[in-house]
Amino acid sequence: MKILANDGISLKGQEALTSAGFEVITVTVAQEQLIDFINNNEIAGLLVRSATKVRKDIIDNCPSLKLIGRGGVGMDNIDVAYAKEKGLHVINTPAASSESVAELVFAHLYGGVRFLYDSNRNMPLEGERNFKKLKKSYAKGIELRGKTLGVIGFGRIGQATAKIALGVGMQVVFYDPFIDTAKISLDFYDNQKVVFNLDGISKEELLKVSDFISLHVPAQKDYVIGSSEFALMKEGVGIINAARGGVIDEVALIESIEKGKVAFAGLDTFESEPNPEIKILMHPNISLTPHIGAATAEAQDRIGLELADQIKSLLK
Repeated sequence: MKILANDGISLKGQEALTSAGFEVITVTVAQEQLIDFINNNEIAGLLVRSATKVRKDIIDNCPSLKLIGRGGVGMDNIDVAYAKEKGLHVINTPAASSESVAELVFAHLYGGVRFLYDSNRNMPLEGERNFKKLKKSYAKGIELRGKTLGVIGFGRIGQATAKIALGVGMQVVFYDPFIDTAKISLDFYDNQKVVFNLDGISKEELLKVSDFISLHVPAQKDYVIGSSEFALMKEGVGIINAARGGVIDEVALIESIEKGKVAFAGLDTFESEPNPEIKILMHPNISLTPHIGAATAEAQDRIGLELADQIKSLLK
């Protein structure tokens, strides 16, 4: 049986599938050519990340297809319900990338409170002649320790983010319409363990008390954070979106930054991805990454192996 990993798969995942008797194809097929490629090569399993979309046209016109796999958590690029209705297996890897995304959140947070997003732009341009001026500009950083992190969406990634925050010495509050309480266990290298029991609060309360806010929600029809939400936040709040583009109103975000309500933002996903707005890309108070939350070697290995295990279970 042939598996097309259209958006790539780790070498470990590929080896696990090959050793189980699958033929793994790792070429990247253009979206408009995907149906013909699947049919011509009798592809049984299609693996994607966020780039390739698997809509009704592919599901209806590819009779050899038995399985669709998403290397990651969110499956908004797949017509999941329709695929299952047509008898296809649909799988993802919800736990594999949690820690990687959480660490990226804190990369943005640490960069934000110490102005690294702007310093790294200006030091190469002005560091030689304006060193003292730049030093003064970036000398008003703050510490994360002792501050409050508000986490909107408290699934696996939200809880992984909370673990880092608690380890740093932050207070964590969370809002999730489906989770009222959570037990967060911090496991240390020497087998020590500390358990925190957290109770969820309302979204409005979270917005009011948080010094920093991190979003961990699936794609939404409406904004999770818009003008009315920004109005409730503390002055000088920092906000991170490593979830999905479109959960923050980027026009309202720019306005809130310009007014000083938001001190900085860290964005890994964008409303108009893969063509982010120029005002977002050029803003000096926004830290930017190109949707790389799960893009660590360790996470990709976990994703590949988890996909391989599920494929072997379902197709062999």
